[in-house]
Formats: sequence, C-alpha cells, structure tokens
Amino acid sequence: MFFDEATQCDVFFITLKKSERLFSPTTRYNDYAISPLEFHWESQSLTREASATGQRYIHHVERASRVLLFMREENRRGGVTLRFLCLGFADYVSHEGERPMAIRWGLHRAIPAAFVPELALAV
Repeated sequence: MFFDEATQCDVFFITLKKSERLFSPTTRYNDYAISPLEFHWESQSLTREASATGQRYIHHVERASRVLLFMREENRRGGVTLRFLCLGFADYVSHEGERPMAIRWGLHRAIPAAFVPELALAV
C-alpha cells in the first residue's frame, strides 16, 4: 500500500495467495475478488475506521482522492516473480470491522475475463 500525496492516490499492490514463508501471520490478509466488479481487501492490521487512513479510504471520493488496485495471484511461480495486473481505479462500497478494516471496493472496470478462472470467480 502506498499513498501518493502529489496525486492524492492510494495504490494497493495485492498478492492473493500469501505464503507462510514470505508473509507473517499479521500480514496474511484475506484479499479476494468477490465478482468481476467487486474486490474484498483488508487494510493494514492496525487501521481503525476513525483513523486518518481509515477515513481517507471511506471518504476518498468526497476528498477527491483515488484508489488504484494492482493484483497478482502469488509472489512467485516456478522460480519466476509474477507481475501485477492493474485492476484500475476503485470506489469505496462498504467495510466491516477494524484492525484490519475489511473493505469492499467497486471496480470501475471489470476484471478481464481471462483472469476470472484463475481467481475462481463464479460469473
């Protein structure tokens, strides 16, 4: 996750399958595509709804900031580092809980059909 002040854009780099070797228990977030147009993402483990970051996520549209999602299935496959797929811009839909916040993002564009089987989405 990276917030760029100059462009007022949160950029998320999401790895879906998080190995125990590369991710600690506190960073193995439950991130997944809900549908071709919705994505479930968990914030960093200490993010609260009332925090500045939590409020930026919830109110990003009113505050004229943007959210950009990049996703890959796993870090490496067969010794090769996998690339990220740009899912594009997304808007806040809803959230549950905190520490971490489980946020539902609405994608501006559908996830390309070629990636739907890989993500095990029912279309």
